[in-house]
Amino acid sequence: MKDLLKTNCFDIQETMIIVGSCLESMQPKAYKELEKISSNIYDVCLEKEHLNMIVTKIIGMIARGRIKTMIFATVDKSPHCTQLHYIIKELENAIDISNIEIINYVAVDNKLIKIPLEVISLSKNLSKLKEKLED
Repeated sequence: MKDLLKTNCFDIQETMIIVGSCLESMQPKAYKELEKISSNIYDVCLEKEHLNMIVTKIIGMIARGRIKTMIFATVDKSPHCTQLHYIIKELENAIDISNIEIINYVAVDNKLIKIPLEVISLSKNLSKLKEKLED
């Protein structure tokens, strides 16, 4: 695993996996599943780094034109790790990422659970989430 912020923007592959730094130790079997997808795994700790720094770094990596798939994976229920999934919207606001496949997972009981973008969007919009729960 590589530290995202210490990685050269040119040192990337077609599939890029970005994980919360605690994922490997807290959910090791789920982490192993990610390693089967790609060894190109970067870690980020959003308790330590600000989201904007991560977004800026990823934009620089995407600008090199090599990335075809981005996977975000975190432990579930962490308020800090949840922010990692919000990066997608920030990227969309800054640059065109329509040609990049985006996949999100949370790890629960050492299993990866795929999370749709709609769920991530709803988690940022508490009033809409409340409406959905009331329906």
